[in-house]
Amino acid sequence: MVGNSAENTHSDGSLLSRLDRFWIKIEDALCFGGALVILGLMIFGTANAIGRKFFDMPLWGYTDLVTLFMVAFAFLAVSAMQRVGGHIRMELFIRQMSGRKIWVVEFLGVMVALFIMAVLLFYTSTALLRSVELGDTTIDRELAIWPSKICVPIAFAVLMGRLILQSWGYWRLIINPMSIPIAVPLMHNEEELAKKEIQDTFGESAAGGAGLKE
Repeated sequence: MVGNSAENTHSDGSLLSRLDRFWIKIEDALCFGGALVILGLMIFGTANAIGRKFFDMPLWGYTDLVTLFMVAFAFLAVSAMQRVGGHIRMELFIRQMSGRKIWVVEFLGVMVALFIMAVLLFYTSTALLRSVELGDTTIDRELAIWPSKICVPIAFAVLMGRLILQSWGYWRLIINPMSIPIAVPLMHNEEELAKKEIQDTFGESAAGGAGLKE
């Protein structure tokens, strides 16, 4: 089953809640940066197509620049996707759980992800340093590669921060399952997901008109 969870909106005056809101600003800024890169590449690609088609003048370094900038929009939004549960995951068994059990499983999953990301952050950082030291460049136009590689450890570091906040949120729910979920994505059934998608696309009134309200 493909998981798809709506963004958690619960908050209070606790330290976890304040850190969550602060981290959201960082994640949204990275998402915005990734979106700008996508927009820039679309404009760049259009200009290249026009130049090649009508003026027989393709843009300088087009292939190299596209290759380098693809890294930005591929990685910068990973933490935001983790925040809202927008990644693909298996929820077949988790959906059958309730109470403390589901929070234990979620906590263990986040801890495994945190370990994996720590390993990936270490190796991507060392790869970045090697790229700077060796002066790696693209084959065609010999553009420096390290500005592209730096996006990966930055994105992974922000993701690790999100995973730490989520592990904190799940831990407090393990201790007290009746607590308000903070800094964790919540699973929703198919009806709630459909309602949310309609609201995001057409607004609140459209979701009500579709008969999805109880």
